[in-house]
Amino acid sequence: MSVLAERRTRANQRRAGMSLRPAAPLALLCLLAALAASALVALTVGAAGIPLARLPAALGLWADTTANPLLARDQLVVWSIRIPRIAAAAMVGGLLAVSGTIMQGLFRNPLADPALVGVSSGGAFAAAAAIVFTDSQFGESLRFLQHQLLPIAAFAGSLVTTIVLYGIASRGGRTSIAIFLLAGLAIAAIANAGIGLLVFVADDRQLRDITFWMLGSLSGATWTKLTALAPVLAAALIACLWIARGLDVLVLGEAEAFHSGVDVERLKRISIVLVSAMTGVAVSVCGVVGFVGIVVPHLLRLVIGPGHRLLLPASALLGAILLVGADTVARTIVAPAEMPIGILTAAIGAPFFLTLLLRQRSLVSL
Repeated sequence: MSVLAERRTRANQRRAGMSLRPAAPLALLCLLAALAASALVALTVGAAGIPLARLPAALGLWADTTANPLLARDQLVVWSIRIPRIAAAAMVGGLLAVSGTIMQGLFRNPLADPALVGVSSGGAFAAAAAIVFTDSQFGESLRFLQHQLLPIAAFAGSLVTTIVLYGIASRGGRTSIAIFLLAGLAIAAIANAGIGLLVFVADDRQLRDITFWMLGSLSGATWTKLTALAPVLAAALIACLWIARGLDVLVLGEAEAFHSGVDVERLKRISIVLVSAMTGVAVSVCGVVGFVGIVVPHLLRLVIGPGHRLLLPASALLGAILLVGADTVARTIVAPAEMPIGILTAAIGAPFFLTLLLRQRSLVSL
């Protein structure tokens, strides 16, 4: 009787927790409002501050009747620097958060994250190799394609890393969580060793570019790079709506998902390509930024639950909010200098992740 009573108590607690969770439209609307607020703050603060009263004129919403001598400067800062940077931060944050959510659902492992298991490092290594190659005498003929080759190389590096990782961790149709994590650490070490070798052979200009990829920064965000980010993000969000049910069923196990009508192998292939594309494009724009893909899904599961139909778009929004806020702090905390955003996300994300682990350990002990 005591066991039955305990199970009933747990079931009642789960139902009570679910009743306290916000409805899907309300949750998404709150996240959209928070994203708009963070973007508005990011537009007004920085080394070249723009007060809120001057922002409408700088955006061109209406003419400035006060003959503001700084109007031209404000418009240049807003349209050439701030808006592309904010948009890039939102897109990169969304891509990293969604890719982390997909990996955790695919491997049924809350520790899965593109940065922790080497996918981001593989993309960064390929991007660094493209930098060194196109800037050398062997790749001089392709130097004019460097901006186009970087996202392709980062995507290819992320794709190869993900395929190798999945091949090592899977055997007999099953994925070993322990092998998955250990193989991810080994692949990340190999990729970082390759980056170290490239740093050793690079000249000063190449070294600065490689350092950009290692530390992470959105200072190079431009309208041209946004045209590469936007289609990938749009396609990923559309694909996420299609694979959401499969990820929900996959939590029960591959055999149960197969008997529920899910094409498990097709779901795996699509998920791997999505994670590789999103991580590769994100790395090609801002370098390696960690802990976004692991903190955001954890936080959202506590608030809105584990259903991927809501979790995936919510992750995109919260990831965008997190990276827009982090980039705003990174470019203002040591102004006029700029702190690498990868340092800031790691400094915030690592303690938060440790707190989650300690909380989970206490729950298990109970």
